[in-house]
Amino acid sequence: MSVQRVALVCFHTCPNTLVGKGKAGGMNIYVRQLAHHLGAMGIQVDIFTRCHAGQEADTVEADDNVRIVHLYGGPDSAPMDDLVSYLPQFADAMLAYKESEGIEYQVVHSHYWLSGWVGRKVSSQWDVAHAVTFHTLAEIKKQARSGEREHRMRAKVEGDLMASAQLIMALSGQEKQSMARLYDAPEDRISIVPCGVDLSLFRPLDMGEARRKLGLNGERLILYVGRIEPLKGLDLLCRAAAMLEPDEPFKVLIVGGDPDSEEEVSEVRNLGQGLGIADSLQFMGRIDQDALPFYYSAADVCVVPSYYESFSLVALEAMACGTPVVGFRVGGLPTVVQHGQTGYLHSWRCPEPFADSLEVLLGSTGLKKSMGDAGRKRAESMGWDRVAADVLGLYETTMATCGAL
Repeated sequence: MSVQRVALVCFHTCPNTLVGKGKAGGMNIYVRQLAHHLGAMGIQVDIFTRCHAGQEADTVEADDNVRIVHLYGGPDSAPMDDLVSYLPQFADAMLAYKESEGIEYQVVHSHYWLSGWVGRKVSSQWDVAHAVTFHTLAEIKKQARSGEREHRMRAKVEGDLMASAQLIMALSGQEKQSMARLYDAPEDRISIVPCGVDLSLFRPLDMGEARRKLGLNGERLILYVGRIEPLKGLDLLCRAAAMLEPDEPFKVLIVGGDPDSEEEVSEVRNLGQGLGIADSLQFMGRIDQDALPFYYSAADVCVVPSYYESFSLVALEAMACGTPVVGFRVGGLPTVVQHGQTGYLHSWRCPEPFADSLEVLLGSTGLKKSMGDAGRKRAESMGWDRVAADVLGLYETTMATCGAL
């Protein structure tokens, strides 16, 4: 029997939420793009997520063969730590929805540990395969940066899911190794499926034209894109920027953040003030996805200074736009960035070598172009259509291997 209908569980954040708002980030893009491309292949996809402010309806026809089903999962204002208490109610609503619709799913694919709790329950009730993609893992985050706080149940739930799921999808080889080492996950049920990139949206644009559109001048331009939170390493970026050649003007464009991150933005501003680079930091706030290619193309270099990145869509988007990347050898970044070819990755979290790599790229037009061209070529092998085809193949293999559960 082939896969005809899939239930994607994305409990805590709707895939249609604007990226950069609240907890919406790479996972939202992943779920949205995976559903779109599965739908384009003729697979019926239902995405189950919480009700939220501003939703169009309980069930939204999001794309060809793709629906977003909003079910109650606690008040929209509920903090992340409180969402666990609403998981049983959400799972029961999923079960009731399937019965009311009179439909059958062949696979349940959960995204993040909260969704995994729900996915395990409903897949067991429906006697179908359960696939899980974690996107981030508690034990890796705690090792990456001291002081990271996670829900007390998270690591245990993640371990239980790895022990029970028929298919575990890791975003990189390092994540697979960490699952086996930190959670004793069965490696024979872990498959590596990297994220993808929208190659039609993220493509090289003329730098001069992009800068004119954004109202930027000829200063050297360093770009950061992402949420503004301690795990993203903006403190180290500021310290590295403060070491750049003072006679050569530069700007650090910080794209991301919303009213929920005002405290973190203030901390970065204060750090920049103390380092004497406050005038070089420019906070752009949240930018629509359609506008991001102009920022990537306008930049001399894109930075990913995170303590931990399960994959880093930002790095891949930048490369697709022909922009070299400087980051750290953490998480899935080595899967994306080829050190010395499409950018630079550093093993130690020191601002000095990070600043050195920035100086090298900012000072060499030829190197920027060669690395940018190599980055685009690398990105062209990682389109979302290929990712969706690989995921569908894993669904089919898992069903054939497991049979009836």
